[in-house]
Amino acid sequence: MSQIERKTAGVPTLKRLPLYLRLLRQMQAAGDEYASGAVVAKELGLDPIVVRKDLAITGAVGRPRLGFQMDEIITAIEDFLGWSNTTDAFLAGIGNLGTALLGYQGFEQHGMRIVAVFDANPDLIGQTIHGKTILDIKKLPTLAKRMHVQIGIITATASVAQGIADSMIEGGIRGIWNFTPTKLSVPDHVTLQREDLASSLAVLSHRLLIGHRSIKS
Repeated sequence: MSQIERKTAGVPTLKRLPLYLRLLRQMQAAGDEYASGAVVAKELGLDPIVVRKDLAITGAVGRPRLGFQMDEIITAIEDFLGWSNTTDAFLAGIGNLGTALLGYQGFEQHGMRIVAVFDANPDLIGQTIHGKTILDIKKLPTLAKRMHVQIGIITATASVAQGIADSMIEGGIRGIWNFTPTKLSVPDHVTLQREDLASSLAVLSHRLLIGHRSIKS
């Protein structure tokens, strides 16, 4: 599938595809050989038309009355998302969140592997966490160039986030996953994804509050 075709998927579709993939893997493990869009929609509580359009954009072709062959649809989604080949990533900032992400084993199932971790704290540099030795943040640009790393994860404090992003970009990193509240400034060729945990918590809290009020009323 061409890069142009990949770009035709909107953000809602890209967020739903991993849900489909998780369900399809569970169905495959249970012994199912085929999966229809209708079954996937029912299991996930989604509109069947939306699911069919999402799956079609991956290039997979279903069979009449059977649906999608399980291996084919799983591979199609993985290829479409770029998860078929593990991509190396650098992580900068080894606080509580950085440590938790470093220890998460599920990233490789989704096409990413954290291969090095960096920090500026001299008390942390040289220590080993989850099998990775913490390196001096000053080494990040050179190592990124040498290892051709394309993804950077920032879990440092907000005050140093922009400086870390600049170092990553200097090293040739083209995709930055930002877990800090800082709004980063990056060139147009760099893809930036921000995870605002406070905003997500606010949405969750508000929905819980509304639900609680609805039950009481």
